[in-house]
Amino acid sequence: MTEAEVRKGGKPALVGVMPMTRVGRARERGETQGFMKVIVDAGSERILGASLLCIEGDEIVHSLLDAMAADVSYKAIERAVHIHPTVSELIPTLLSELKPLGEPAP
Repeated sequence: MTEAEVRKGGKPALVGVMPMTRVGRARERGETQGFMKVIVDAGSERILGASLLCIEGDEIVHSLLDAMAADVSYKAIERAVHIHPTVSELIPTLLSELKPLGEPAP
């Protein structure tokens, strides 16, 4: 689901956003444009969707898709150890920084 779809549905949700400027691997490669965003159902803790506009997004998406397909809490991959150095190693950090999805910015 997109953030707009989650907002439209009105369910309580959590969102985590990490700019690529915070990702060492992205800085190392000079690819700091973009971000990673994950949206989670606040009640069930299931991942609802993600936006990965970043270097190695094709690598990152598999961790998220596996958790979604397994129908497990986001905490299953938040607690996992990811290989270093990769971009996906920051997924646990991203998930640990989830905040309630508030009102959209004007």
